[in-house]
Amino acid sequence: MTRHLPARRPVPAFTLVEVILAVAISAIVLVAIGGVFFSAVRLREKTSATLDAALPATQALAILRRDLQGTVGPYNILAGDFKCGAQTMGVTMGLGSASGLGLDFFTSTGAINDDEPWGDIQEVYYQLKDPADRNQAGKDLVRYVNRNLLATSMPTPDEQWLMGNINSVQFECYDGTQWRNTWDTSMGDTNLPTAVRVSIQLMAEPGVDARNLHPLGIVVPLVTQTLTTNSIGGAL
Repeated sequence: MTRHLPARRPVPAFTLVEVILAVAISAIVLVAIGGVFFSAVRLREKTSATLDAALPATQALAILRRDLQGTVGPYNILAGDFKCGAQTMGVTMGLGSASGLGLDFFTSTGAINDDEPWGDIQEVYYQLKDPADRNQAGKDLVRYVNRNLLATSMPTPDEQWLMGNINSVQFECYDGTQWRNTWDTSMGDTNLPTAVRVSIQLMAEPGVDARNLHPLGIVVPLVTQTLTTNSIGGAL
């Protein structure tokens, strides 16, 4: 008597074609996810680099705005002349401006504390200078501060680096009708200007057309007190 073995039921399984198709689809999905991830990482790094590069400029303009908003005129106690584009800028600090470019004025932004004998009035002088690193492109914007306004000898100002990689800086003063690139209260300009405009042109990156770069700038109105000849004589 012949015994017949029971027929085996087919076991469900993937075919080789299905396995290859699944692997191909998975690879495509992983490549797409990887591309999105690396694009996000590059975008984050680029954004971070842009913010880091813009931070000095933002801080420099903020300091400039604060100083200009606290400007005091030459008719105030312990306050000297307001000078823009004058050859005598920085003279009281033992400095000079051979190019005649800069801004020298007195402001009430000095911090009063128990460790220093100075008041809140201080002289600040903004000037472009060559960078310490000769390999660095452009110039540096520096801020000199003199707080010892009653010094019997030439004071040594504090030098503060604000930002670098600058092509040019333009300071302009508004007299109520037009913008001027010079102002000197010791040479006939009795009052402070109505406003001051600052434009900073950065150096272009390699491969970038400098004509496509827009300058950074601020316009700061000054709270001024108009003096006449009679009021000056009375003050004296």
